[in-house]
Amino acid sequence: MNQGNLNSVLALFDKGAVVKSPLYGEMSALKFYTDLFADTTRSDTKLLNIFRSDSRNSAVALHFHYSWTLKNGKVVEFECVDVIEINPDTNKINTLKIIYDTALLRDDFNNNKALK
Repeated sequence: MNQGNLNSVLALFDKGAVVKSPLYGEMSALKFYTDLFADTTRSDTKLLNIFRSDSRNSAVALHFHYSWTLKNGKVVEFECVDVIEINPDTNKINTLKIIYDTALLRDDFNNNKALK
């Protein structure tokens, strides 16, 4: 994500993988990242913690700080957690659930989308 390389990000996902995002809703990984990259000038993620499920070896959560520069130039920063389910047959992501509070950035996001 930090390099803005859509193909590299998509290579981490199974075909048909789903992303559940508080701002974008539920959609295919292809659609989510295509839309996200179209809305983004720059991304800077800093990994803070990694959590692995004791009950399911195929689940992991990444806690990170995200600095997101929208296409309109507005920078929004927040902490979030990505809960990742991995297909054990392919070792690729089949579900990504993104968790963060959108209250402080929803207006900036909506204003950015209105400029398209």
